[in-house]
Amino acid sequence: MGEPTVLTDRVADGVVLVTMNRPDRGNGVVPELAAELAEALTLLEADLSVRAVVLTGAGKQFSAGADLKAFRRYLDEELPRTGEPYNARVIFPVIRQIVASRLPVVAAINGGATAGGLDLALACDIRIASTAAKLGETYINIGLPPGNGGTWFLPRLVGTGMATELALTGDVVDAARALEIGLVNRVVEPGALLPAATELATRIAAKSWRAVEATKQSLRAAWSVDLNSTLNTNYWAATGLHPGPDVREGIDAFIERRPARFNRE
Repeated sequence: MGEPTVLTDRVADGVVLVTMNRPDRGNGVVPELAAELAEALTLLEADLSVRAVVLTGAGKQFSAGADLKAFRRYLDEELPRTGEPYNARVIFPVIRQIVASRLPVVAAINGGATAGGLDLALACDIRIASTAAKLGETYINIGLPPGNGGTWFLPRLVGTGMATELALTGDVVDAARALEIGLVNRVVEPGALLPAATELATRIAAKSWRAVEATKQSLRAAWSVDLNSTLNTNYWAATGLHPGPDVREGIDAFIERRPARFNRE
């Protein structure tokens, strides 16, 4: 067996650090990572000694979203058989799980957080970014709309206009700009990221767990549009686009480090 794609470590009283562990691939999400992340969160949810979670990525990236090489193989090998969007069956439950969890989840964004990686961070309750962080809702660059709840999270955090700009341009913003528009809660130097995230999670973990759980549930309930409806819309939008040429071209262009040449017909 290879090295786990998700690591857990109790870093303070009541606080567990969860680390996505595919640094050689920018912590790109593959089914194994999504499944291990879901399993880790399930175990932590059941452990009543755990009061808060910090989520980060190993190496220099938080998460680059879907592993595009694996995604490209999926389009050729699995999509004709399954007919469903890449990773939808495994990553959608993780997004739902973070949102529904009794545990407050602090994203410690240590580097790039793009596409599905950004959506994982957006699903968390609080986001702290390193000055080295780069964030972008970059699906449009590979011929797709935001696919993991980004269209639900983004307008609530940065407003409709900015959410539309980020989603339609695929632009990547630095940590300072992310803080300015409300995409993250605070920005710290790289060496201070995990201590800052752990300190915040520890302060929350020291509160009444019943009050923390009720507060998180109440805040989420105030977001009146249903996340599941948004994820269903994401699913069917991606189902219609995956078989077409644009997604393959977008992924190939990314892998080959060249501009994408989308068919305009």
